[in-house]
Amino acid sequence: MRKTFLNFSFLIFATAALAQSGHIMQGVGAVNMSMGGAATAQPLDISGALQWNPAAISTFDDKIVKLDVGLFFSSPELSSSLPAGMLGPGAPAVSGTTADDRGLSPMPALAMVWGKEGSKHTFGASAFGISGFGVTFPEEANNPLSGSFNPTESSNPINYPQAAMGFGHVESDYMLLQVGFTWAYELSDQFSIGIEPTFNYGALELAPNPLATPSQTLGYPTSESATATGFGAQFGLFFDSGTGFKAGASYKTAQKFSEFDFDSEYLDGSTAPEVQFQMDYPSILSFGLGYSNDAIDLALDYRMVDYENTEGFEASGWTIAESGPFTGFPTGSVNGFGWENISIISAGLQYKGVDKLPLRVGYTYSSNPINEDLAFFSVPATAIIKNAFQFGFSYEVDDNWQLDAVYHYGSSGDATKGNLLNPTPAMDFDMDGNPDGPWDATSNPLGVIPGSEVSYEMTTSMIQFGVSYTFTK
Repeated sequence: MRKTFLNFSFLIFATAALAQSGHIMQGVGAVNMSMGGAATAQPLDISGALQWNPAAISTFDDKIVKLDVGLFFSSPELSSSLPAGMLGPGAPAVSGTTADDRGLSPMPALAMVWGKEGSKHTFGASAFGISGFGVTFPEEANNPLSGSFNPTESSNPINYPQAAMGFGHVESDYMLLQVGFTWAYELSDQFSIGIEPTFNYGALELAPNPLATPSQTLGYPTSESATATGFGAQFGLFFDSGTGFKAGASYKTAQKFSEFDFDSEYLDGSTAPEVQFQMDYPSILSFGLGYSNDAIDLALDYRMVDYENTEGFEASGWTIAESGPFTGFPTGSVNGFGWENISIISAGLQYKGVDKLPLRVGYTYSSNPINEDLAFFSVPATAIIKNAFQFGFSYEVDDNWQLDAVYHYGSSGDATKGNLLNPTPAMDFDMDGNPDGPWDATSNPLGVIPGSEVSYEMTTSMIQFGVSYTFTK
């Protein structure tokens, strides 16, 4: 029989250490990040325009190349607790917190635009790391298998070794690279349209892998890195009144991916069955307003991220056995995130009153996609950043070169909380007519453990630098 916490399953790729708003990067490049990610109607640089509104690159009449590199640091914390008696008769309640010990992560962005004064056509190309993470939560040292185990001291049960009914050491690596080719066309002096086919490459490694059905005796396996490719498109509209007021809208389709195909092995080195999982990138609808005069540039964006209709995010709970003696019961593997749609508001202000040194401040708000009942499935979905603040500036070296910099700080606000879950239903393992599992699959379909809790929260910080070169005639 599976022990209660041997079956802890959670999607450790739900969010990224480099992502800010659910699974979505809030901005791309130092300039766009410093404006809080707002660029749908205020294209201050080519990276922000290429990411959020392909029509907006029509404002650039030169050939421009831009490179940004950032160093990102996150401080996620994973906590859990069990009520008294869960570790045995008379055992006290246990609780603890585990801090991530992963270091800095890189954040690259490369963009280029070909524009020409007097031409109605503008072209662009980009290669952006739009999502990625690395999480490392070490195994809990104060655990029931330790000879010095003391349940009255801090002890995080979700990170107990698998043999002690926990999930052990948790480590993951994920990256998503998106390449886009953009064309914008000026229908008039004020109105432009744009289209951008996008091509994606993702890589994911999980240890352990909650997408696999756990072994009764060996627990969950560890998976080697798996890759997937995807494609999609983005469409945009951009209006510039010529009097300072601007408006824009864009729609990025869902990025359809092939399946991640994992090769896995158990902790004893034996081979585990292959696991396939499809995780698309959600569609994003953006609207923006902008205003500019000689002293300032203002930008305000609203985005809706459609997780509820995205493969890998729309499903929730455990997968269900479709054959065999346990048909209709949970298998112990994760079915999907079960995330809800989110709204993102980005706002930025650029002050141009200092010669050659524009200053910028930005703010980003994001709602939380995680339903409290399903919080367990997104552990550690720690990059759910509710509030993000940015300060940045540029230095215009000459007519060709510009240097950019930004500092970012984000916070998840309140911790995301929910119950610990156990996928083992009241199944008749020995076929004697009496249920042997710890809970009833009909009355408690998710396997909620009464009195338990899992929670996670985080802060993020980043420094990013950019350089752009404008080719002159």
